[in-house]
Amino acid sequence: MSDSIALTEFKQGVKKLRESRSVDALQHFRRAAEMEKSNPYFLSFVGVSMARAERRWEPALQLCESALHLKRNDAQLYLNLAEVYTSAGRREEALITLERGLASLGPVERIQQARLKLGQRRSPALPFLDRENVLNRQIGIVRHRIMAWLGRSRPTVLHSS
Repeated sequence: MSDSIALTEFKQGVKKLRESRSVDALQHFRRAAEMEKSNPYFLSFVGVSMARAERRWEPALQLCESALHLKRNDAQLYLNLAEVYTSAGRREEALITLERGLASLGPVERIQQARLKLGQRRSPALPFLDRENVLNRQIGIVRHRIMAWLGRSRPTVLHSS
């Protein structure tokens, strides 16, 4: 009986989230998650709605990561985690999450679309070093700030005639 109540709460939460009523959605998702504490979908959607409604990034990320840990073969859980990272201003982690999803699940169209929506990553500033190398990260931050200062989101290529 509580399974059907939890599912009803979850469905109501999804409806509210689609209507951009994150605070209401969060209440429904929390009730569903309280009834089924180990349901990865309920946990993940609590995280998404918490991020949207309360802007509490760390607890939202922890919930989405926990959900993905419980069930690694579901595209929606990767998408939810990527959304929370994006909302938190952590685009790079969102891209990495989507790439992990594609590597794990194969070419899932919804993940590919989300990946394209976030855009392409620039190549590492120092291509002979790993992308995560501290020099690449710091130079990349400086490059990003300079490009923003110049009013460009992407470097322009000049063609000579």
